[in-house]
Amino acid sequence: MKYFFLSDGWTVGRVWEFGGLWNKAAWRREPKIEQLNVGLVEQGEKLWLYRVEDAVLMVEVKPQATSTDAQTHTIGQVVLKRLISAEQALERLCAAESIFKLDRLQQLELTQNP
Repeated sequence: MKYFFLSDGWTVGRVWEFGGLWNKAAWRREPKIEQLNVGLVEQGEKLWLYRVEDAVLMVEVKPQATSTDAQTHTIGQVVLKRLISAEQALERLCAAESIFKLDRLQQLELTQNP
């Protein structure tokens, strides 16, 4: 497995694998990308830890579109995220200003009452 940190308000866009962009037809599925229930705070910014399958090489992340007006202000705000190992993710968590964990009860409340 590989990992990356993603800021609140950002979402995953395109995904790359060894052959180029992820091909849903060839793989017959979406890539496995999972937001974990832990994260860290760096310079006042909340970063969630994500896990991806080994076949993924890189992910594109971009701000979540909340309205058409917001889309016009975020043109060009796309970032390619390099993936890190589990050891590197632990190192970042250990060096962070603070760490947070979302427990299962909070997760259920968030999914039921977005």
